[in-house]
Amino acid sequence: MSNVDLVIFDCDGVLIDSETIGATALAGAITDAGVPMAALAAERMFSGAGYGETCALIERLGLASAPVIMDADARMSALFDDGVSPVQGMHSVLASLQVPMCVASNSSVARLGNSLGRTPLAAFFGPHIYSADHVQHSKPAPDLALHCLAQMKTAAERAVFVDDNTHGIRCARAAGVMAIGFVGPTDHRAGHADRLRAAGADHVAHGARALQELLARLTQRTVEDVATI
Repeated sequence: MSNVDLVIFDCDGVLIDSETIGATALAGAITDAGVPMAALAAERMFSGAGYGETCALIERLGLASAPVIMDADARMSALFDDGVSPVQGMHSVLASLQVPMCVASNSSVARLGNSLGRTPLAAFFGPHIYSADHVQHSKPAPDLALHCLAQMKTAAERAVFVDDNTHGIRCARAAGVMAIGFVGPTDHRAGHADRLRAAGADHVAHGARALQELLARLTQRTVEDVATI
């Protein structure tokens, strides 16, 4: 394939270790609304979902989505106030890349500012942090990947998309972009790598070191020493 000129990153679960925070907030809000739910169950149900899908899933539980989401957002904001950690080794991944990068997240602009924006990783992307708020349809529709390509002036065949959820893998493939499934060190979903492959992932990287080595090969830029992670 041609040299890769753009790397598109999902945010939650790829750049920052926030999937558990979001799941804890949603589980608490859903439980208080009358349907007991553990954080792990919420993570499995809601990870990667955009706003509309999240609303639909909450309503399938027999709950009104608006108050639950309002409560979950307040809980999440309080949890983010306690600090947001980058995924282990991800700073080294971003620092090693010699091609443009952007973020493509199903999170809202406000949540991205409250989460990724609190970490040193945000500086690697500058203004190129794109949200489902910027497009008509969130992942798994191709809209967000296509928006990134347009904003970064890059052809689909010269980009890769890194995501830890099947939504992002399907979004990338629908846009004609190479998809890399990422399994982070705190991912608790059994068999998740197989699900990413089944969704169409061209590669699956387990942890930041493997991702850094894969991206170094795909971008065909020399990385003399892969940083210790």
